[in-house]
Amino acid sequence: MGRWGVTVPLTGVPVVEHRDLVAELTDLGYTDVWSSETNGTDAFTPLALAAQWSPGIRLGTAIAPVYTRGPALLAQSAATLAEVSGGRFVLGVGTSSPAIVANWNGVAFEEPFRRTRDVLRFLKAALAGEKVTADYDTFSVRGFRLERPPAERVPIMLAALRPGMLRLAAREADGAITNWLGADDVPAVRAELGDAELAARIFVCPTRDASAARALGRVLISTYLTVPAYAAFHEWLGRGEALRPMWDAWAAGDRRGAGALLPDSVVDELVVHGSVGACREQLARYVDAGVDTPIIAVLPTGEPQVDLVRKLAPGR
Repeated sequence: MGRWGVTVPLTGVPVVEHRDLVAELTDLGYTDVWSSETNGTDAFTPLALAAQWSPGIRLGTAIAPVYTRGPALLAQSAATLAEVSGGRFVLGVGTSSPAIVANWNGVAFEEPFRRTRDVLRFLKAALAGEKVTADYDTFSVRGFRLERPPAERVPIMLAALRPGMLRLAAREADGAITNWLGADDVPAVRAELGDAELAARIFVCPTRDASAARALGRVLISTYLTVPAYAAFHEWLGRGEALRPMWDAWAAGDRRGAGALLPDSVVDELVVHGSVGACREQLARYVDAGVDTPIIAVLPTGEPQVDLVRKLAPGR
């Protein structure tokens, strides 16, 4: 068995109440826990706790934005996680979105490719313990050196959707993290990334109520895939025609109606749903197609999410 990850924290479960589940994850067959950072928890605190609750699990951010912390502070956060986890931490960084960066944090969302590349290059030097004085295209650093550099090398992975960022991840990072893709999309992503590690957050709704799963999927898809980067991603993947009615409705201000214009087939491609057994079979398709690290994100079904994580475990 390869890697198998789960997104933390689970929806509706207080961070500190993850302790028992995290402690048993490796026995269940999970190898990784990955956090996210939008408008809930930050990316680092849940992982710092998980590092103490499980002595063997790998920890990763998917992702920490490259705009909302200064480069030096981002390096400090990564170095601290590496220290408290005993070297089990993977730093996943990416651009995030204009809403999170500009609307919520008041930072200009400019030159995302260059900003990501520059932060990556800075982090590689800083986390290696180097004193950094450099003029990058999007910022400058003068005389920064970590007081507590990591004892072991910290892998850095990039959130990457389209060829340019995927190739950057292949050239200069340790792999790529993707989001909102179907199993049949994996070969296109893998062709650009090459042999580097490919992690994918996969949304899983373990319920036999297909209508409920699709209704929730439509809400999520219409929220995410109207973001320019995700829209361009799915244009590249060949879903432009299927998504055009949703995009047009969203652009016209009909946000409630936009999701209803999504074909069932698109929802079924992007949200894994069905019985637990059917979900596990669909997740296996991602691995067979070339995903090294599937990261399940369990969607609400009415059943306790902790129980669903246990049922979806690869060791079951």
